[in-house]
Amino acid sequence: MKTYVGVREGNQTTVTVNGEPLDPRLDLANKSPSGFEWGYLGSGPAQLALAILADHLRDDHEAQRLYQRFKEKAIAPIDDDAWSMDSSEIDRALMEINAAKK
Repeated sequence: MKTYVGVREGNQTTVTVNGEPLDPRLDLANKSPSGFEWGYLGSGPAQLALAILADHLRDDHEAQRLYQRFKEKAIAPIDDDAWSMDSSEIDRALMEINAAKK
């Protein structure tokens, strides 16, 4: 199981996965070259959603297909300067996203 942790200190944000920096995956989409963000529907949260899903799913195509809905469901609602999310929470959000499409 992986754990993703985000911390905002001033204007600086850091996101790790199991203690290591999360790859922003700018190769998939360059939504926010200035870094990750959360707590709203914007480019920083989009980049974070894409990076988390690419790492979690290990499927770049699927991550690109789902990241905007994942951003809305799991990233934009975060309202703290520090948060964590594990694999089971990501899976649960993805199940809810998939169920809503039907």
